[in-house]
Amino acid sequence: MLKIRLPATMRSGGAWFRRLARTTPGAIGAVAVISVVLCLLAGSTSADQLSGKVARRDTVLERTEPLAYAAQTLYVALSAADASAATAFLSGGIESPQVRGKYQQALAAAAAALSEATTGAADQQTRTIVAKIAADLPAYTGLVETARANNRQGFPVGSSYLHEASLLMQNSLLPNAERLSKDRMAGLRQDQHDIGALPWTTIVLLLLVLISCGAGTFVLLRRTNRRVNLGLAVGAGATAVALLWLIAATTIAATALDTGKSGATSRFEALTQARILAQQARTDETLELITRGDITASETDYRKHTTELADLLATVTGPDSAASRGVLSWTAGHAKQREAYEAANYPGAVAQAIGTGSESSAMRFAQLDQLLHDNLIEERSELRDGVDSAGAALTLAPAGTLVLLFGAAAALITGLWPRLKEFL
Repeated sequence: MLKIRLPATMRSGGAWFRRLARTTPGAIGAVAVISVVLCLLAGSTSADQLSGKVARRDTVLERTEPLAYAAQTLYVALSAADASAATAFLSGGIESPQVRGKYQQALAAAAAALSEATTGAADQQTRTIVAKIAADLPAYTGLVETARANNRQGFPVGSSYLHEASLLMQNSLLPNAERLSKDRMAGLRQDQHDIGALPWTTIVLLLLVLISCGAGTFVLLRRTNRRVNLGLAVGAGATAVALLWLIAATTIAATALDTGKSGATSRFEALTQARILAQQARTDETLELITRGDITASETDYRKHTTELADLLATVTGPDSAASRGVLSWTAGHAKQREAYEAANYPGAVAQAIGTGSESSAMRFAQLDQLLHDNLIEERSELRDGVDSAGAALTLAPAGTLVLLFGAAAALITGLWPRLKEFL
């Protein structure tokens, strides 16, 4: 077997270091070097990781959370446009400026939200979703305008065009918008997790510093019979303070974020889903009158969406909240619409669905949607306040731990150098 022999200078150098390490000055010097290097490394790592958390807080407030909100707004705006288009169609002939304005406003909001929700998108999945929405939206508006033109002339084929437009919305635009919303919420969750997670690399390094200080105390006790070295004691104390500060600041930040099942982020996400369910049910409610046929399938979808909506709101806002009562009021108005339709009173069903009276389904839905919007804004504000508070808890930690650990390194040098000089 071939053996590789080191050069004589390297062999002699290695032997010299081994002999030095067995001496008292060599042991003290090794402890000093290792401890100081660990302090400097732990201080730099701590400052880097904690500064990254503070920077991530800024990213959440300036980019991640606004993008998540914009993605939710995109879905709601698209769904509102679909419901407004159906309402305009049901009004017959030339719709009122108010009805037309709602449709145009919803499309403008969708376009603005799409632009904002995809700002800086670099991943392939987001680009694919955006491209699909951008391609389908003009096709959707074209079908709606064709339906509108035929409806104004009294041609029955208009309902087919509108039905085709709604299918495009339900089968492509809204699912893609929902995927985008979920992706953005997942990104928000990840950023919050990164802010509140303990920096284990720094913690391990700090523990190694404490172990090194303990080893130095043991070496001094065995080699010099000194029980306490002030430099080692101060260095260990500063390191312990840095460790406690780091853990406390990160724990306070994680508590402020409140990412649990009942936290602000979960409530924000649930209310986003609630608005989506409400818009889906409103679309079911209006489309069933356009088809003027069997409404069993539409009613099944409507009940499914409103039941999920009621259950979700009972959990998030409480069963006696204004939003939960709004769902009951809206479904009661829908029941009147269904009764009129089943009694062959089509004009009465349409009036109940899109009328401007306080008892109409349209007005009750508008009140519910406004309540959901207000609740969502409130939870969004609480979410952002939590993120801001988390960042505030971490603001001084990077500089503070860096100063403590560099101070610990200085204390170690100051404490061990006199002991080392005794043997020189």
